[in-house]
Amino acid sequence: MPGYEIIGEEEKKEILEVLTNKVVFRYGFDAERKGVYKVATFEKEFAKYCGVEHALAVSSGTAALRVALAALGISPGDEIITQGFTFVATWETILDAGAVPVFAELDETLCLDPADVARKITPRTKAIIPVHMCGAQARIPEILSLAARHGIPVIEDTAQSCGGWLQGKALGSFGKMGCFSFDSVKTVTAGEGGMVITNDKELYAKASEYHDHGHDHNPKVTRGLEKRSFIGLNFRMSELQGAVGLAQFRKLESVILPSQRKNKGRIKEALAKIDQITFREIPDPRGDTATFITFFLPTAQKAKAFNKAMADAGAGAIYWYDNDWHYYERWEHLLERKSLMRNGYPFKGESGQARCTYAKDALPKTAEIMSRTLSIAINIHMDQQIPKIVGAIEHAAKAI
Repeated sequence: MPGYEIIGEEEKKEILEVLTNKVVFRYGFDAERKGVYKVATFEKEFAKYCGVEHALAVSSGTAALRVALAALGISPGDEIITQGFTFVATWETILDAGAVPVFAELDETLCLDPADVARKITPRTKAIIPVHMCGAQARIPEILSLAARHGIPVIEDTAQSCGGWLQGKALGSFGKMGCFSFDSVKTVTAGEGGMVITNDKELYAKASEYHDHGHDHNPKVTRGLEKRSFIGLNFRMSELQGAVGLAQFRKLESVILPSQRKNKGRIKEALAKIDQITFREIPDPRGDTATFITFFLPTAQKAKAFNKAMADAGAGAIYWYDNDWHYYERWEHLLERKSLMRNGYPFKGESGQARCTYAKDALPKTAEIMSRTLSIAINIHMDQQIPKIVGAIEHAAKAI
C-alpha cells in the first residue's frame, strides 16, 4: 500500500501553502487563511469521488470507526458483528463504545461470510461491520440484503480499499457509513488520517459534532459561540494532514491504482503457472485496488513450505495466520481480556461479571482458510522487485 512512495512536489506545494498562511487548524481564522481550506477541500473532492453527499475528515482510520459508531448511537450492551481477519481497530472501537464485538467467519473473499453473519444475528445486534480486506470487496450486496431484513445498519470498514469499487459503485458508499484510513502505509496517506462518508444528513451532522467536542459548526456565529447538543471528543484532522491527503488523493486514479494493477498482474502471471495455487475470490475483479495479491495453497503445511522457500530466495510473502495485528487467534489482549481499567471494563461489568469472552478456537473456518493463505504486498515502484519475486515464486514451486 504505497502512498508514501510518491510523496513529492505536490505534497510540498500543498503543505507550503498552509504554512505560508500560518493556519494549521481546520476551523475558523477565515481572514488569516486567505481562502485556503485543505481539509474541507479534501472532504469535498473525496465525497464527489465516492458519489456520496457527505465526507468528514478525521484524525485516523480508528477515529473514523469510532465516530461512525457514535453517530449511529451504538451503546453498552449492543452487539456488532464483524470479522476475525482485520486490523485490531475494527473491534477495539466497538469495545471502546461499550458494545460487544461478535466475530463471524470468513469465506474465500477473506471477508465476512454472509451465511455465518445470519447465524450470529440476535435481538442485540445493532450494526454489521464488513471489512474490505487487502484491497478488494466483501460480499456487500448479500450483507446489505441480510441487514435490511433485520433493520440493522452497515458500516463499511474500507481502510485497506480506498479507490475500490463494486459494480461501478465506490466501496464505502453502500452502507449507512463508510470508514477510510490514510495512515503511513495506506494507498493514500496523510501520515495519519481518516474519512467517514455517508448519504445521511443527520448521521453526518452527528458525526461532525461528535468529532469536534460537540461543536454544532453553525456558520452564522464564530467558533467560540457555537452550541453543543451532546458531548464529543477531538478527532479532527489538521490542515497539514489535509494538505498531504489532498495531494495524495489527486494521484489515486492517475498514478497509484494503475501502477498497482499492472504490478499485480505481472506477479499473478507467475503464480498462475503453479497448479496447486488458487486465488482469493474477488466479487468484482475490475474494482480491485490491487494492494495485495492473495493466494491459497492446498494445506497449511504447503503454505508454510512455499513461503519459507520464497523467503530463502529473498522474497518472502505475508503469512497472515501468524500476524499479530490482523488475525483473531493472535489477538492475545482480546482473548485474555486485558484492560487498563480497574474493574476490567469493557470485558467485565461493574460487579465483575463477564460482559464478553472469546475462545481461541471460535472461528474454525476462518482458521482453516487463513492457515493456507499467503499475500504479496503490491507497491507502485516494483520494476526491480518483480524479477526477484518471480524468481522466488519459481523456486518455491519446487518445494511443494
